[in-house]
Amino acid sequence: MIDGKLIHPQILQALGTAGHGATILIPDGNYPFATHANPGAQRIYLNLAPGICTVTDVMRAILSCTPVEAARVMRRDDGEEPSIYADFRKLLPAEVELSPLERFAFYAEAKKDECCLVIATGEQRIFANILLTIGVVQPPAEMAV
Repeated sequence: MIDGKLIHPQILQALGTAGHGATILIPDGNYPFATHANPGAQRIYLNLAPGICTVTDVMRAILSCTPVEAARVMRRDDGEEPSIYADFRKLLPAEVELSPLERFAFYAEAKKDECCLVIATGEQRIFANILLTIGVVQPPAEMAV
């Protein structure tokens, strides 16, 4: 039995085999992850119904056990910032800034081999797609060089 904020066995397995630099795609309910994500990435379907689970729900769980060093988001064509970006910033470590990418550039990043995990959500907010880059687990202070 696992006692933590993230208990989904397949997500834990995928994170356990990923390493520094691997990416995790957490798309909204409109994202075409079947055609615009690495075909070799593990897919987890948490999109039970509209609004269940949300991208931010999944982010909270992922961030509870995985260091993140970068976050890329899909930018709107009109340049207006989606309201969910504020939620992303609240959840991410202070040193991680959002890097907006044009839609097709975002798709290209999600198709790369580095994308090891795609977690489908029922998120209804549009442009609520995020690509997280796994960071480094720091050694304990007594082991640091």
